[in-house]
Amino acid sequence: MTTPPALLIAGIGTRDDGRAAVFRRFVEGMAARHPDLPVGGGLTGPGGGAYPLSDAVSGLVEDGVTRFAVVPLTLIPVEHPRDGIAAALAQEAERHAEVSFSCAPALGPHPTLLDVLERRLDEALGGGPRPVSDRSGTTVLLVGGGSPLTEANAEVHRAARMLWEGRGFAGVEVAFASLAAPDVPAGLDRCAWLGARRVIVLPYAVFPGDALDRVRQQAEGWQLAHPEVEVLAADAIGPADALPEVVMARYEEAAGASGRAGFGSEDHAFAHPDAHADVR
Repeated sequence: MTTPPALLIAGIGTRDDGRAAVFRRFVEGMAARHPDLPVGGGLTGPGGGAYPLSDAVSGLVEDGVTRFAVVPLTLIPVEHPRDGIAAALAQEAERHAEVSFSCAPALGPHPTLLDVLERRLDEALGGGPRPVSDRSGTTVLLVGGGSPLTEANAEVHRAARMLWEGRGFAGVEVAFASLAAPDVPAGLDRCAWLGARRVIVLPYAVFPGDALDRVRQQAEGWQLAHPEVEVLAADAIGPADALPEVVMARYEEAAGASGRAGFGSEDHAFAHPDAHADVR
């Protein structure tokens, strides 16, 4: 019987210690949920801090792991070519020529996570059964992290469209926490210009952190200047029950891909030049 690959959970580095700690607890929780499966995780790039992805890989390799199924704990599939997860995996392939990596797609916009975002909106409205008018009279401002890459920002617009369709809200507009326009105040200006009298500011983020605190502060400041519009704040997706399920679904995709012949010819494969398997 073939031994399944280890689950390697990869996140983008952050200088937010609280967010990094939530990430670490999530990885530990996944390991506890799946005691028969080698599980590790870490952060990439200069923001990896005390929890770098390279340490997780080295530790599992020392334990005898030779195959990894990698799940990016990110919502946006587009990342910076130097500091992203693909670049980090390419480095690990160089360091461990005997090891193969197969990488799943990013988490979003997975239908299950869109359902979680919908629940966050209902919670912001007060929870419990709600009249249809609560949604039809509410505009959502979906706030992405923001990126210098146009393709990454476009993915937030794509998620907004998917969140809006069939859910009964008046509309779903987009703003960004940094690095891209519009920012949160400008996004709220657009919602008001379109006639919104109630807006829910919804972070398009897996975990809370300092950036989301700043988004809330900006929204609160905007409402003080615009008392005619009710502004509500929703929570991030968080380590809800749905998130481990989606991670395992992505793991199974990557684990299956690692066993298919010809996987290295795919355009998202990366490999050490002397390796026999591929890094996706």
